[in-house]
Amino acid sequence: ISFFAKDDYRVKIVGLSSESEIVLVREYNTDEYAMISIRIPNNVGGKVISSLQVYETKYHPGLELLMGSFIPLKLDEPKKIIISDFDKTLVDTRYSTAKEVMRSLRSPIDYFPTVEKSLELVKSFIKEGYGAFILSASPHFYEKPFRDWLYQNEIYTSNIFLKDYRKIFSLVESDLKMKDLKAQGFYKLNELVEIILMTGVPQKLVLVGDGFESDPMIYLIIRSVLIERMDPWTIWKQVRRLTAFKLTRKQQGKLLTNLHLLASQKVPREFDLKIHIRCREHNLQEISEKRFDVSFLDKQKPNIAFYSA
Repeated sequence: ISFFAKDDYRVKIVGLSSESEIVLVREYNTDEYAMISIRIPNNVGGKVISSLQVYETKYHPGLELLMGSFIPLKLDEPKKIIISDFDKTLVDTRYSTAKEVMRSLRSPIDYFPTVEKSLELVKSFIKEGYGAFILSASPHFYEKPFRDWLYQNEIYTSNIFLKDYRKIFSLVESDLKMKDLKAQGFYKLNELVEIILMTGVPQKLVLVGDGFESDPMIYLIIRSVLIERMDPWTIWKQVRRLTAFKLTRKQQGKLLTNLHLLASQKVPREFDLKIHIRCREHNLQEISEKRFDVSFLDKQKPNIAFYSA
């Protein structure tokens, strides 16, 4: 949960059963970016939490301000998850320059062309029972228009992860730096790993992205850990020279810690990972044949399904 202002808050979470009976009440302080990352039980005293109410209690002493009600995503067994990029994957957006960012702020998402083939691909997996997550390097303040667009296109997910630009422009030490405005390696790989750590390694995992940035490389690193069972330090020694992974010491430490946590996870015996990468028709061959110049990544490239849309 992220608030827009850079401030700390006190958050009260109330868990309700399907009969609207209160089964859990917890309070937490947010960090200085008004965010919380917590773990709470979904079953209390034999009663399953079916919905959550979130209140802010610090802003005005004595008042509990209802921020909203939320229905958690339920991942049934066998667990199936699809994680998709948004920009250039579902919508053909352009945020490469300051001018393009300003144009996007003045324009609705519908201003940009929908990538119909990608949309149908994601929806086909959702119809098969996959829990959907959207992971994008777009600014955090795009969450509402992204959510509205997804709902309009019948992708009903509240799991949207965006890059918090407040951290980039912060005067205090943070995970993101100015270089991370364009370099997506640390942000996307770290967030992707944290999503999988949060859900646990599912029996079936689908990763959908585009071939215009670092998605193919990032997804193959995940495959290297979960399927090839490569040591995270061995992976890092080979990819850290790449432009997408010019990390600070703090970023390197956090990423390696999460990769080691991912490597320690129990992987289901019949684990299945599919990677789909969107290209345009004119550059499909170029992207599919482009080398990473990293041996373990190039070796795994045949496991990517490239498609034009």
